[in-house]
Amino acid sequence: MTDQRRPGARNPQLGPGGTRPPTRAEGIVVTRNHGVIRRWAEQRGARPATTPGSEHNGQLGALRFDFPGYGGAVLRRVDWDEWLATFDARNLRFWYQESDADGVPSNFNRLEGPG
Repeated sequence: MTDQRRPGARNPQLGPGGTRPPTRAEGIVVTRNHGVIRRWAEQRGARPATTPGSEHNGQLGALRFDFPGYGGAVLRRVDWDEWLATFDARNLRFWYQESDADGVPSNFNRLEGPG
């Protein structure tokens, strides 16, 4: 699995903590690599999570990351194996940004299914 640079990609939704979507110049990386996803999240103190009540037929529902210090929706933490198995079963791609234009680590991320 390889990472792909997507310089023109943009997400109209805000990321955790109300961060703005990256601009074209700030670069987006797209991956399915479990090690890359886990490293990115752990560097930010984020834990794999789901939104309670989004489960269906005993399977995880909405996949999220629980970032420290951010309020908002109550999330239920799950283990990495369950989160990544759901990620694979849905054939998702992880879009993320390492840092913003000022070099500050970015929490911007989104999950996207095949399309």
